[in-house]
Order: sequence, then C-alpha cells, then structure tokens
Amino acid sequence: MTLTLTVPPRADADRLTGLPVAVIGAGPVGLAAAAHLLEQGLPVVVYEAGDQVGTSVRAWGHTRLFSPWRYVIDDAARRLLEPTGWTEPRRSSLPTGNDLVAQYLEPLAQTPELAPVIRYGVRVEAVSRQGMDRTRSAGRADTPFLLRLHTADGVEDVTASAVVDTSGTYTSPNPLTAAGLAPAADLGDRIVHALPDVLGADRARFAGKRVLVVGAGHSAANTLIKLAALAKDEPGTTLLWAIRNAGTARLGADTADGLAARGQLGSNVHGLVESGQVEQLASFEIDDVRGDGDQVTVTGRRAGEAFAVTVDVVVNATGFRPDLDMLREIRLGLDDIVEAPRALAPLIDPNLHSCGSVPPHGVAELAHPEPNFFIAGMKSYGRAPTFLLLTGYEQVRSIAAELAGDHQAARDVQLVLPETGVCTTDVGGSSSCGVPATTEAAEGSSCCAAPAPAAPPASSSCCTN
Repeated sequence: MTLTLTVPPRADADRLTGLPVAVIGAGPVGLAAAAHLLEQGLPVVVYEAGDQVGTSVRAWGHTRLFSPWRYVIDDAARRLLEPTGWTEPRRSSLPTGNDLVAQYLEPLAQTPELAPVIRYGVRVEAVSRQGMDRTRSAGRADTPFLLRLHTADGVEDVTASAVVDTSGTYTSPNPLTAAGLAPAADLGDRIVHALPDVLGADRARFAGKRVLVVGAGHSAANTLIKLAALAKDEPGTTLLWAIRNAGTARLGADTADGLAARGQLGSNVHGLVESGQVEQLASFEIDDVRGDGDQVTVTGRRAGEAFAVTVDVVVNATGFRPDLDMLREIRLGLDDIVEAPRALAPLIDPNLHSCGSVPPHGVAELAHPEPNFFIAGMKSYGRAPTFLLLTGYEQVRSIAAELAGDHQAARDVQLVLPETGVCTTDVGGSSSCGVPATTEAAEGSSCCAAPAPAAPPASSSCCTN
C-alpha cells in the first residue's frame, strides 16, 4: 500500500509573505516562467548552474530545431523584449540552438526586468522546507521552502514561497545498458553524449575512428548521417549502429511518408545500411561497456546469443531521464514508469500520442503532494522522449496564474499544438519525432532538429529548458 501525504496549499501564510518564487534553470522555459511570474506581480529569483543563460542549449548549439521561431518564443517573454528595441527573427525560419541563445535567450536575460533576478554559477543541491523533512505535515503549507545552493563562495541556504523546477534533463542521459544501469567503469571521453558536433568541434573525436552509435531514434540516425559524411573525407572512419529491437520501424524508409523529410531521413540512414557504409547491429541488448586499452568493448546479447564489439568511441543516443536527487525531501507524485507527474503521464505516453497530440495541461496535471512545488519543462516529461517548448510555456503560464491566486486562469489551459510525426520510445527512450513535410508544416513541428537546408540533417534534439 502506498501512503500519499497531501497538504492543501495556502497562499496567505505570513511566513511566506515577501519571499520570492525560486525558478531552477535559466533555459527557455525557466526564463519564460520568470517572465510570467513577474507579469503576475510576484517576486522571483532564477538560479542557473552555468555562468550564462541556456547552458544546455549551448551544448547542442550546432543543432537545428524542427520548430520555427514562431513556436519557440514565449508570449510573456516577447512582451519584455519588445520595449527594448529587440528585433524578432523571421517567424518561419528554423533556428539552431546557437541562434536560440544569441537572438532570444541572451536578449531576454538582459531585459531590465530579468537581469536583476538571475543568479549565475549557482547550483541547487537540494530543495526542502525550512526546519522540515518530507515526513512532517503540520504547518507544511505555511512553511517556506529551503534551497541549498552551491556557489563559488561555498554553500548557501535561501528561502522561497514556491519552487518551479525547470532544470531539464540534458545532463542526465539514459545509460547505455539495456538494464538501465551505468557501465561498470568510467570510460571518460570514449563515451560521447548525444548530439555531438560531428562535422565541427567534435570532428577529431570521430575522424578515422571505429564508432558505435547506440539508439534507434532520429538523433541516432542524424548522427550516423553526419558520420557518413565525415567518413567520405576521413579514411578509416567505420560506423556501427546498435539497436535493441530487430528493426527500426519508427525510422520509415518510405519516401512517400506523410512527413516527407522524416521519410527522407529514414531513407537516408537505411540507405547507408544497405550500401554497407553503416553496419547495423540489430537485436543487440547491451549488458556492459568496458575499457579495452585505448578502445572500449561493448558486451551483451544479440537475439539471445552472447555478442561483443570493440570500438574507439560510443555515441550514447538513448535519451534522457530526470535527475531527482535534489528533491529527496520534497513530496513528489510521480508515475512509476515515466517518472512524470501522475496526472500528466498518461497524456504524454509516446505509445499513444504524437508530438502534436498531447492535450493542453497546466497546474492540475503538474501538481504534486507538495504545495506550491512544480516541475515544468522537459523535466516534467520524466523519461518520455519528446517535448515542445510551446508546452512548457503554457505550463509556466498556468503555474504563475495559480501562484498569483488566479485559479480559474491557471486551469484555463489553451494550447494548440501542431501535428507532427509519431513520437515513440526506442532502445533507451530517445526521441523519434518526425520532421515536417512542407515549409508550412515545419512551422508546427516539434523541437527535435530538422535537416539543415542543402546540408546533411542536423542531429535531432529535444529542447532543454
């Protein structure tokens, strides 16, 4: 039996008066949350672990988004930017992650309203209640949150009236093994994070190397396509592709796909397999990855039989999961499988919904047993593989209205998501969002990366917050 301790929220407690709302993470959704909270007249502080906004976005900055500009700018953020003389990018164009930072996040963070409330180089190590662990209930809703911060000057404890965690999942990749456990040994840079800049900054890591890409989603496929382009210029570059299942149905090779670019992506990567440029290791369940001199050996089973392969570098394109360690003293209500809020989990089940068919949702679906605590943005999706910035923006609009006491507006969620390709999980839960078929369809696409015009497709990405 599971016991859920629920405390009704109270917004008028004297101990909370004057305290700011703490927003964790200064990515697109975190800054949007701050904009909406300020618009509601609520004090706010944004804690960003990096030394500048959009730290995670910068990590995949070479990647081009599926979503055009019209779908990646929050309304409240736009209202802060417009008086500054900011010029909005062409709404139909597709930005890269670097474009998103330079043309949107940085100007937004520099507005007179947001600049004073963002603290950089501050990592939130833990969230609790002042003088209370998660077991104490009496007076809980009236008690300030306590955030333990790690800064360059040491450890600092601060209080807040509410907490909105938009810290994302990009720094928490799913492990390579089929069991969901990390490899037994630390293999350093021989294991590469998803979305490497194969043709740019990371070129030397792959040139002339034997490379294994793990994952059956579009991020893996796009990485393989870029690696194949590299191999044409760099002799000795050998490519292998590990997938857990017998095939990659989600990467359809049919050019008649309703989403033409998605079909083209599938056709391209399957063409690489058929031509021998990529060796596909299907039905490969990875048990461990161990160092083998300067290389790594990946061991497991293929179709039930013991199997091993030795390579120079492995690209982990198996998706992401939320880091919940800092929330041990918070009463979370998470789905047992997806690790999303319980009411949200069935709405984002990738086996039932496409990128564009997730129903509108807000505080009612994001609430936890902990009063005035919310997880928003990509982290709210837990291990579900796909996320749209539009969804995150509506989440934080709803949360801000709730914290301001406008409960009707908080529950009046209105969000029209563009229909895109079917998003389903793969070997490790990585994204398999479809790419829009036409220019018009592209304006309603997911945050997963689109093929760069007249160039190899950019690595697929789910937006971080």
